[in-house]
Amino acid sequence: MATPSTSPDAPPTNPPRSNNLRNPLPLSAPQEQEVKLLFHKRVRGYCAPEIKAFAECAVNRTITATWVCRQQRLAMNSCMIAHAKPEEEDRAREEWFAGIEERRRARDEELAGVERRRAEVQKLMREDEIRRREAKK
Repeated sequence: MATPSTSPDAPPTNPPRSNNLRNPLPLSAPQEQEVKLLFHKRVRGYCAPEIKAFAECAVNRTITATWVCRQQRLAMNSCMIAHAKPEEEDRAREEWFAGIEERRRARDEELAGVERRRAEVQKLMREDEIRRREAKK
């Protein structure tokens, strides 16, 4: 029975894994959602004048806004399509990765604040328990 060759000169059976330096970690679904929100915010920022023009036209209109504000709607949609490119999503992803440390620091500060409040509440509860015991005596 022949066995596969495992000599050091044999080529690897698995293709080499490409390392994405822009996005070093795979993201979870909530993290991907944060990136998408950042991406959409950036695209809306680029198209703010077109969005504002459409919104001003659509004020106090319901169904008729589709026809009455057609020119503004088409301008807004074409701007959004022009800026909603994979390159822009990559920039949003890079911005998200750049903010990891800041978000981590903010989360740690928030947790420290919760712990301080918890300790304060426990201290107040102990003091209240002592007062109740003394009041019963």
